[in-house]
Amino acid sequence: MFVDSVDIFVSSGNGGAGAVSFRREKFVIQGGPDGGDGGKGGDVIFEVDTALNTLARFRGTKHHKAQNGAPGGARRCTGKSGEDLIIKVPLGTQILNFETKEILADLEGLDSRVVFLHGGKGGLGNARFKSATNQAPTYAQKGINGESLHIRLELKLIADVGLVGYPNVGKSSLISTLSNAKPEVANYEFTTITPHLGVVEVDMLHSFVMADIPGIIEGASEGKGLGLKFLKHIERVKFLLFVLDLTRSDLSALMQFENLKFELGNFSEELGNRDFGIVLSKADTLESNEFLKVKDELFALAPNAHFILEISSIAHINTEKLKFLLLEALA
Repeated sequence: MFVDSVDIFVSSGNGGAGAVSFRREKFVIQGGPDGGDGGKGGDVIFEVDTALNTLARFRGTKHHKAQNGAPGGARRCTGKSGEDLIIKVPLGTQILNFETKEILADLEGLDSRVVFLHGGKGGLGNARFKSATNQAPTYAQKGINGESLHIRLELKLIADVGLVGYPNVGKSSLISTLSNAKPEVANYEFTTITPHLGVVEVDMLHSFVMADIPGIIEGASEGKGLGLKFLKHIERVKFLLFVLDLTRSDLSALMQFENLKFELGNFSEELGNRDFGIVLSKADTLESNEFLKVKDELFALAPNAHFILEISSIAHINTEKLKFLLLEALA
């Protein structure tokens, strides 16, 4: 199951209490206070685990707490510090305050690690309070409580190229042809209901990551269809590849492109200005003169497109050429 958003409660450990103790040994008269300090509470740490690709492991457990520090002991023994709670998350996870929606941490690096909540300090034992005027203190400090927070984890996939298009235009076929991803491919809309990542090997030295995002429809940026749920995954991609289907009878390629650009820009102005290229899918079913006319119209509509290319994933038309065009665009 692909889970990209969960809310959980996290708490760091409480500090251990200081001890009240007095030295009691034979032949040692009035040995004085020897209560030790309490141990520090454990921290809450988030770190990236590249073996994970969803947040599904959090669905069954809401509360996550680090270990408390142990209380101090006699003979000035300091209590044991509580063990840190290390929470492993997929690459690209954001940590947000559940109430305010503020982004508190963004784990977008392979070695990302953040100490999110600090454990409470241990209390001082009564040995710390001995003075010239107070030779036998009978009190010690309580440990400081740890921190607690209700947070939301949001997973945003990190990819170099993101495929954008209407449902059933050939995105899944394209990513399965170019990369090692194996999404479900079928002749009906919304075959893809979760994002897929695949590594595209261009040559012996160069490769990049491609993401297949579930189909976007009109009104996706306002919550219609699956688009709003997965538009956030496109935010991190470096380059957008619009996949347009010329065989659709209800929407022309130009209308598809205009609607998709509008939905992206409506969701995020930055996303609407992202570098992009255009491919015209299912080239094996149409005549070449049909492509020429549409390409001219698209170049007039989108002069800043890096390229406009007709392709066929089934017949492998221009698929190798597309790899090098994408690599060049990313460079």
